[in-house]
Amino acid sequence: MSTITDVPRIRSTASSYEDLVAGVLRGEFGPDPSAQRVSVAFTTRQAVRHEGRGGGYRNEVLSLRLGEAVGSCAVEPGALSDGAVEECVGADIAQLLGHADLSVRVAALDAYLMRAWPHGPGNGARPFALPAGSSLEKSRARARGVVELIDAEPGATVLVVGVVNSLLEALRARGLAYVPCDLKGGTTEWGEPVRTDALAELEGCDVVLASGMTLGNGSFEPLRQHARRHGRQLVMFAQTGSAVLPRLIGSGVSAVCAEPYPFFWLDGGPGTVHRYGAGR
Repeated sequence: MSTITDVPRIRSTASSYEDLVAGVLRGEFGPDPSAQRVSVAFTTRQAVRHEGRGGGYRNEVLSLRLGEAVGSCAVEPGALSDGAVEECVGADIAQLLGHADLSVRVAALDAYLMRAWPHGPGNGARPFALPAGSSLEKSRARARGVVELIDAEPGATVLVVGVVNSLLEALRARGLAYVPCDLKGGTTEWGEPVRTDALAELEGCDVVLASGMTLGNGSFEPLRQHARRHGRQLVMFAQTGSAVLPRLIGSGVSAVCAEPYPFFWLDGGPGTVHRYGAGR
């Protein structure tokens, strides 16, 4: 029996997010997207405060099931309507790539590429094991896997777009300075102010470390363009668009730590993330 990965694929990378979408619609990354229908759509909501940490956060993620694959896009809690979820069920990928809601478009693209280009050594991924443990232990393990992808000497400054305290902790352990940035603002676990305008901080930083959530809020492309124009590293840690971002390595994206659904915070058992691109 043939599978979706047996279908000839013309391209493995794209020059931009829009080029990737256009290529998928033309069938250049796998089978005709109009023949690929979403069977299940669901949201995952989470609130967390790790033991020993002073603050907490909430997550909400839209996920679409396409055959054996699940594609995801994080959204602001409460922003996604129940109607949007229902509209995805039974719709084909080509339709969903034209949906009015950006999060739906990203989740649909992720689901398609997760099925056509599943994470694995054959598609360029290097597995990185996460041990079983508490939510904080797994968060710290993932952070080490992400930060190892940064090729920089102690003293370099990293712009962190999408603040995760475990990542900041791992950067500190490497002797790397950082500028924390997140649309929500606030402060880090260590009382440092979180900036809200990532683009305004780019010039003062040597490396950009960004969340896949930038795909869902529309801020990814300016970061990619800056990295490509100035030859800067752009390292992505991705629950949102984990199968999307590896297709952009070499076009501004330097490396990706891809974490498909189910995410580390959903299960205390061992897990795996998938790393692409160069690291230390």
